[in-house]
Amino acid sequence: MLIRGESGTGKELFARAIHDKSPRAAAPFVSLNCTAIPETLFESELFGHERGAFTDAKTSRKGMFELSGGGTLFLDEIGDMSQQAQAKILRALEERQVRRVGGDREISIDVRLVTATHQDLHQLQEEGLFRQDLYFRLNVFAIELPPLRARGDDILLLAYHFLHQYTTEFGKDIDRIEADAQNMLRQYHFPGNIRELRNIIERAVILCDGPALTAREFAELPGLG
Repeated sequence: MLIRGESGTGKELFARAIHDKSPRAAAPFVSLNCTAIPETLFESELFGHERGAFTDAKTSRKGMFELSGGGTLFLDEIGDMSQQAQAKILRALEERQVRRVGGDREISIDVRLVTATHQDLHQLQEEGLFRQDLYFRLNVFAIELPPLRARGDDILLLAYHFLHQYTTEFGKDIDRIEADAQNMLRQYHFPGNIRELRNIIERAVILCDGPALTAREFAELPGLG
């Protein structure tokens, strides 16, 4: 499965929701951001390693594929993965087996793989930067998450969700967003999508000293004041 969408649109939350509503819900949901792992450690993170496989491998360790056994492995920003890593992911999917770094045996896996990217994998594939066979394997079922600015009143639904979250966290008694503030949120472009909205509401709750969020709490934010 492939989830496409701009950064901050909630791709991991969507993947987790798929997991939670599936027969695999009782098994692990394991998440890995491909951009956060150095290339030299990527194979070990995904497939694990045996003791002595490299200098710091003092004990054997399971990789993400084993840790998510029976459940879901979510790989975010898969478009940033090297072609060498792509080939090993494809092999694991096709053979349903992995081999730990430094190991000499195949380990069977039962994992649902969900991937996500903000990039155009079709374009990367045409440019020779993403394997065509892996692209076709992942693109069997694709989901496009629209940017927040295209979601209409979802902006306010999410704003109220974050409002309740942060009023509880900070112990404040704020129960509404005034109409002028709502209009400002509707008109804002949200280049950072849901992640940016969450940060905006958190800051507004911190600044607010009344029972409602008003335009004043958003006045200093770019594009909202």
